[in-house]
Amino acid sequence: MSTTSFPPAGDWIRGISVKQPHAAAILAGAKTIENRPRAWSWRGWLLLHTSQQIDRPALRVPLIARTVRGRDLTTGAVIGVARLTGCHQDPDGSLPCTEFAQPGAWHLELSDVQAVALPIPARGQLGPWRPTEDLVAQVLQQLPHLRP
Repeated sequence: MSTTSFPPAGDWIRGISVKQPHAAAILAGAKTIENRPRAWSWRGWLLLHTSQQIDRPALRVPLIARTVRGRDLTTGAVIGVARLTGCHQDPDGSLPCTEFAQPGAWHLELSDVQAVALPIPARGQLGPWRPTEDLVAQVLQQLPHLRP
């Protein structure tokens, strides 16, 4: 049996913690950006981690409610992966880049979103964080085609 050697997890993948229901909207493929207060220079794969807290007021926003209807709002776990391809702010006075964009926020551009079959309990943190080798191994068990 051959083994595939990857760079250390901290070199090719990061984690991002997102409150529910926003994480579920990303996983659904409807929300292609994540709003953040600061720009991120890092690009590449992100573990999509759900924070412990649920943004309850967001559940009353029709766009979000429609998008996540019938979906689990798992908290405190990695629920998928996404590729961070860019980061921008909408120019003042312009239309928002997507209906999920918050004015004045930095918009992390997400693509290639994939769900894991079973959420993986994990702790996240603010900003882009480095996952442990063990956490990445658990994700790769469910998404073996994922590559740096």
